[in-house]
Amino acid sequence: MEFSILLEYGWVLLVLVALEGLLAADNALVLAIMVRHLPEEERKKALFYGLAGAFVFRFGSLFAISYLVDVWQVQAIGAIYLIFIALNHIFRKLLVKKGEKNISEEKETKKSGFWTTVFKVELADIAFAVDSILAAVALAMALPNTNLPNIGGLDGGKFIVIFAGGLIGLIIMRFAANVFVKLLHTRPGLEVAAFMIVGWVGVKLAIYTLSHPALAILPEAFAHSAAWKITFYVMLILIALGGWFFSKEKLDPVKG
Repeated sequence: MEFSILLEYGWVLLVLVALEGLLAADNALVLAIMVRHLPEEERKKALFYGLAGAFVFRFGSLFAISYLVDVWQVQAIGAIYLIFIALNHIFRKLLVKKGEKNISEEKETKKSGFWTTVFKVELADIAFAVDSILAAVALAMALPNTNLPNIGGLDGGKFIVIFAGGLIGLIIMRFAANVFVKLLHTRPGLEVAAFMIVGWVGVKLAIYTLSHPALAILPEAFAHSAAWKITFYVMLILIALGGWFFSKEKLDPVKG
């Protein structure tokens, strides 16, 4: 495999690690609220069962999507979904009172027994898994093909990137979420930036969809062009830097 291809794959994996970390931290906060009413031992079991179910779902859906990923309708649905969840989260984060949301969630979970809570955690984990897999797909699809054998209808290298994205999300959610939670507390703007990146990744998938030969709204070569890739990654870095420095400016007055 050429060094330039390895470099591009490595960069995408690095972006996935950072994005999965921030999303997993946000997801971990939601799960913590859902299980906080349970005794400590039951709380651990509920999270374990939920994560185990999420792993099975991610693994199964990964093989399913490897056969469907080149269907432009599936790509279009994925692009719309990523853009929607990004706009929806940013809208709720900036315009809906977080305290009222947390109170309502806490009231709801206090009425739930152990297995009801496990079921809710399972559903939440599946929703998080969909976000994770679609973001990984969107990042991987414009990567160049490798000499690895195809898995399903997908290039082996792209499959590994998507699989790694899902696995990284689970590992971070289980073991490293606290680190990212602390980071989000000290740099709260990163949460909004993370979902802006999700939306931007949705735009990337939309560009790939519009370049699909069955639609040909954009030239097929555009989604793989150096100009578009540079534009995508420059904007991605700017969003991340904006989230970081916006948080710093927001926190400074409090310190003073």
